Amino acid sequence: MLAEARVFGALAPSLLIYFLVAFCLFVPIDQLAARGGVYRFVWHPSLARVGLFLCLFAGLALLP
Repeated sequence: MLAEARVFGALAPSLLIYFLVAFCLFVPIDQLAARGGVYRFVWHPSLARVGLFLCLFAGLALLP
């Protein structure tokens, strides 16, 4: 995990970078899941979406 990264000359925490990358991955995966009807099979679709995002974010943050 990076300590901090330069973004346009300003220092940003690495978790912000991981958050933005996770969001960019989440949006197309969420759209594919919605079109495929995956959310019809879960108890709470909003909770499943949050769980999906958290799994992506944690996976990115734990990468070496």
